[in-house]
Amino acid sequence: MDTYHKIQTVFLRDPETKFKTLLDGQFAKPEFEYLADNQWVFTEKVDGTNIRVIYDEQGNVSFAGKTDAAQISPMLLTALTCQFPNELLNNVCLYGEGYGNKIQKVGSQYRNDNSFVLFDVKVGDLWLERSNVEDIATQLQCEVVPIIGTGTLRDGIQLVKQGFNSQWGDFLAEGLVARPVVELQNRRGERVITKIKNKDFRH
Repeated sequence: MDTYHKIQTVFLRDPETKFKTLLDGQFAKPEFEYLADNQWVFTEKVDGTNIRVIYDEQGNVSFAGKTDAAQISPMLLTALTCQFPNELLNNVCLYGEGYGNKIQKVGSQYRNDNSFVLFDVKVGDLWLERSNVEDIATQLQCEVVPIIGTGTLRDGIQLVKQGFNSQWGDFLAEGLVARPVVELQNRRGERVITKIKNKDFRH
């Protein structure tokens, strides 16, 4: 199955700081600016490692990272194998984050073990809507990234600038992933989706 597409940061990065900071207010894509005052859905961005759970046409499951060459830690692989047995689904790819202890610096703040939280599902060439993603998460008894709220894209940016606690505990969330309430694509066929990370506004 395809690797997960890049999620573009909401603003352009500043070449004067070797792209370490953002050019606040300069949207990275014209569609972000055009849609900035429309309604978007914000989900918490989890600080983990990108994982694909791939069910083939026969229902056999396999696991992959952000790329096919990416290594998955033994602890996380064991957790995935227990969580996703064969023959639960067919011809489906689940996209999510492997997270928890020893995954990124804040991993143990989420949980003491390793687990998987779902954020997208693709069936063939079709991305499923949030309600269908939640249905699959319920069927598989796995977590799905929490919705933090809805609002304009500017609202989401302001929320991250202010900072907010993770749904997993009393620590600062990594940020938000924002997408229009109605799923959209640009003229290149790319999904309209962006990330807003708190570290980009704290120096």
